[in-house]
Amino acid sequence: MAALPKELQLELLFEFEVLPQDLDKLDDERFGRVKRDGRQLLRCRAHDYRIYFSPHPEGIEVHRVLHKNTIRDFLFRSNLPMTEEDEALGQAGGFWELIHEGQTQK
Repeated sequence: MAALPKELQLELLFEFEVLPQDLDKLDDERFGRVKRDGRQLLRCRAHDYRIYFSPHPEGIEVHRVLHKNTIRDFLFRSNLPMTEEDEALGQAGGFWELIHEGQTQK
């Protein structure tokens, strides 16, 4: 997220606005779940971006902020169906490698 312009960061954070106690009652229109091999990430749609996050003992941990076209391009390149986007992402090994890479660079 730090690579994005400050103004865009503020817009996305305003749109994101999620508290740990809200995780059980997220709006299905804006939020989704990506699952694979016992791991789960939540996804929030904010403007043209997708914020991938998970609960953390200290609150919420944001793993990736990706432009929506990047995700669609990823799905297209991986020959995954465009419907059921979250399920398709969860089954794609490259997605989880991207998440793991972000965690190891902290």
